[in-house]
Amino acid sequence: MIFTETVLKGAFVIEPEPMKDERGMFARVWCQKEFEAQGLKVTWVQNNLSVNSRKGTMRGMHYQVAPHEEVKLVQCTMGAIYDVIADLRPTSPTYCHYVGVVLSAENHRMLFIPETFAHGFLTLQDKSEVFYHMSAFHAPGSACGFRWDDPTFCIEWPEAITSMSEKDRSWPTFLPDRGTL
Repeated sequence: MIFTETVLKGAFVIEPEPMKDERGMFARVWCQKEFEAQGLKVTWVQNNLSVNSRKGTMRGMHYQVAPHEEVKLVQCTMGAIYDVIADLRPTSPTYCHYVGVVLSAENHRMLFIPETFAHGFLTLQDKSEVFYHMSAFHAPGSACGFRWDDPTFCIEWPEAITSMSEKDRSWPTFLPDRGTL
């Protein structure tokens, strides 16, 4: 696997190194030793699958607060998404900055998201599926979010948003002086 740290310290784009032959392709997408060699020590406790019927579907921006912060490893296994993470660590030099990465079934990239980051994505193709490894169990009382168009972050989404849950539409804006709540 090839690990490339983003401008947000601790967040990595990970590219599997495929072995191809007449049968197709094989690639390792998780190896504890390789992750630990990058300083990424994590235990996965839950896996999630997000199935999205239509291009333009928005999910996010979501995060969990203490004591239920979560690390995520996200991969698009069908279709394509624009995956966005935002740094919510008040002492970080990149606090309130974001990174967006195209993850697709074609490029096989993954995004490693540290604790205290918000996460969301926009589907770029119909029938896009997203698979998550999670380091913490979902804790509804610790679930938070902010608006996709929050002026604190000024996220530039590459396509029009055509579908979103009422919950995601109703998130408040993020207030940096409140910290991560």
